[in-house]
Amino acid sequence: MEEAFLCPDGENSNEQNGQGKNNFLGEEKITKLLLKFSIPCILSLLVGALYNIVDQIFIGNSELGYLGNAATGVCFPLTIIAMAFAWGLGDGTAAYLSIWQGRKGTQNLHKAVGSATVATFVFSIVLMVVFLPLKEQILRLFGASDNTIEMAKDYFVIIVAAFPVYMVSNMMTGVIRADGSPAFSMLALVGGAVTNIVLDAIFIFACKWGIKGAAYATIIGEAVTFVLCVVYFFRTKTFKLTLKSFVPDFKVLGQVAKLGVSSFITQMAIVAISLVGNIIFAKYGAMSKYGPDIPISVISIETKVFTVVINIVIGIVLGAQPIFGYNYGAHNYKRVKDTFATVLIATVAVGLISTLLFELCPQVVYGIFGSGDNELYSEFANKIFRIFLMLVTFTLVIKMTAVFLQSVGQAVKATIVSLFRDIVCFIPFIILLPLSMDIDGAVWAAPCADAVAILVTVALIIAFFVKFKKDCAKKD
Repeated sequence: MEEAFLCPDGENSNEQNGQGKNNFLGEEKITKLLLKFSIPCILSLLVGALYNIVDQIFIGNSELGYLGNAATGVCFPLTIIAMAFAWGLGDGTAAYLSIWQGRKGTQNLHKAVGSATVATFVFSIVLMVVFLPLKEQILRLFGASDNTIEMAKDYFVIIVAAFPVYMVSNMMTGVIRADGSPAFSMLALVGGAVTNIVLDAIFIFACKWGIKGAAYATIIGEAVTFVLCVVYFFRTKTFKLTLKSFVPDFKVLGQVAKLGVSSFITQMAIVAISLVGNIIFAKYGAMSKYGPDIPISVISIETKVFTVVINIVIGIVLGAQPIFGYNYGAHNYKRVKDTFATVLIATVAVGLISTLLFELCPQVVYGIFGSGDNELYSEFANKIFRIFLMLVTFTLVIKMTAVFLQSVGQAVKATIVSLFRDIVCFIPFIILLPLSMDIDGAVWAAPCADAVAILVTVALIIAFFVKFKKDCAKKD
């Protein structure tokens, strides 16, 4: 098999850690499994998205207005960098667990989880050390203006100080899902999100702490999620952690990193397009009637709304990840193909519903975040939701395919799919189109990138299934 792993020493037994319990992944009805795994996963990711969305709703409807949303918006890409490391290691560990469960090898699963946890914590400390001294330079780079820089710094310092808790908890939720407990993963995120929502209302409106209140509410919510995840790690199903588990095994960690590289690159690509996008929107916004802050604020809102949509799809495909990984490891071509087809249909349905909403009544969406009485703000928001997101269905299929390929160990193909849309297509379009179309050119960059990238995605997924079918035939 392409990119298959060599079996680590001793990983041969189906009896270890009760692995026989997961045979249902190769036998149970696919739709039943997807409902069991994907619904909690979707809810978990949607709840996770609430951390940033709730902040912006409360901020946008407070005295801070759209300038407050612009301030949190320039901080968002920096939290995505932290998420890249957390999700890269978390998704890599989850894929490692699923694939080796399918191949009946479980001895080193605890080493993968322990090593990834330690690595995530180390990266969180490194990011804190790098980000905090350079906060003003970094925030200016991501589009903070003189009107928003002080608010952005206040928010950023508090958020970055909590990176260890934020990153490790996000890494652990992915592992918990792969361990067969998507409902508990959802519970951990729900607990944190509810805490965040309640404290947002108290800190922003009752205590009048402004943007600092939003940041404090967020990190306290993250702490709740972290504590619940730690509790779960004492009662895992397919692996058992000991103190030795947390002594890094670099061979296993390397395999985990290889499986998670697509998630890492996908998140870092978001950072890259956010950086370039913010620079372009601020530059051409300042030359237009909208000014520099309205485009940054609107793009920030669009990013959060799109996060909700993409998280529904990612939740579906991550819920299917154990099915993909197990049956790929077991060389069950038909079951992998049928699961992919089911997930694809669901993805297209989410995309079409979202497109109708954005095209027919975008004001219902962005109006939740305030500033609806500003005509220029509304005018630009309508452009973003109706044009920038017009081919959102293609975007979702591209992202879903990348996660699928990662789930079956195809790190190279997953990386190509992730990068092609965001880096190869979107960035050149958003740089070049405004040269002749001003700020409207930046608005058209996304659908142009989607139209090109979907062709490459379709070609790669067809190539994967053709090769996988041949490999399975040889195996039989």
